[in-house]
Amino acid sequence: MTLRRMRLLMLVPCVLALTLFAGAGSAAAWAPASSATIRPGVMTFTGGSSFLGGGGQCTANFVYTDSSGNVYLGQAAHCSSTGESTETNGCTSKSLPIGTAIYAGDLVNGGVQAGTKIGTLAYNSWITMKEKGEKDANTCAYNDLALIKIDPSQTGKVNPTVPFWGGPNGLAGGVSQQGEQVYTYGNSILRLGTSVLRPKTGVSLGDLEATEGWSQEVYTVTPGIPGDSGSAYMNATGGALGVLSTVEFAPLPAANGVGTLPKELAYANTATGLGLQVASGTAPFKSPPVPPAE
Repeated sequence: MTLRRMRLLMLVPCVLALTLFAGAGSAAAWAPASSATIRPGVMTFTGGSSFLGGGGQCTANFVYTDSSGNVYLGQAAHCSSTGESTETNGCTSKSLPIGTAIYAGDLVNGGVQAGTKIGTLAYNSWITMKEKGEKDANTCAYNDLALIKIDPSQTGKVNPTVPFWGGPNGLAGGVSQQGEQVYTYGNSILRLGTSVLRPKTGVSLGDLEATEGWSQEVYTVTPGIPGDSGSAYMNATGGALGVLSTVEFAPLPAANGVGTLPKELAYANTATGLGLQVASGTAPFKSPPVPPAE
């Protein structure tokens, strides 16, 4: 089965007020989840401090650490793409370079918080695959993970807990199976800060395209939309399952393609030798009812 799909990077300009973050942090411990400004679910802007500054908007997935104690925030590799939204082959699409500045923000009362740079692009699966001359078609099509290395001055603002759901409780075992419950948190700027529309739950349709475990199709109560790119997906036990990559047009309209994080992270570790791990949330995973949309 061949699916027609499109990436979910949000590049449409809009006019919104700006509020700046302030203060410095310490890397000694995670910031409280209630006050952390660098966390899963936060808006990321690649190459600019906001839409007004020229940055494409995505949603951060999980927090990661490496064997040297560095801290990273994840997003989709295509969040730094310079190609068209229909370009989904990471081995041929062009991207902004490693070292590109990344900013984080959120929508509060209609205004974008987009503070100083939180870090730089440190790993991008699309760039790495091109450098390696990757030839496997499934890897090229579905390996869609990037890591932002957090500046030391900003690590005191980081918390790894997924909003609303809690967790993650470590890394999932692999691709989800058909009928498995999934949980996510999207933060597209198109929702204008409506918080009840951010947490979503749904079911996996499994690896419909026979991607060798690289991806799964999912249906959620409302689908992922442009700006949700990179969102975290967890399974029913709170395991870090995947990263939102695409929206499908046919034959599964409004389904989303979610890259399998265990495969993507293993590829990153083989390429970099960093010993990357998903940081567990400071609050346990739970699955309360999703608030109804109004």
